[in-house]
Amino acid sequence: MQAANFKEIAHRLVDELPDDANWDDVMAKAYERQMIEAGLADSEAGRVTTVETVRRKYGLSE
Repeated sequence: MQAANFKEIAHRLVDELPDDANWDDVMAKAYERQMIEAGLADSEAGRVTTVETVRRKYGLSE
């Protein structure tokens, strides 16, 4: 992500928080965004596992 784009996203994230938000709220939203972007990057790179494979691995019914 380019620096300018990152700053815009960070500003928007903070602007969307409620007026009574605290640092924990900021950190939670930033972490959530980071994990979503990491998941999208993994998906685009083909680093995915099917639901069926996960179910079999953990012995879950389908």
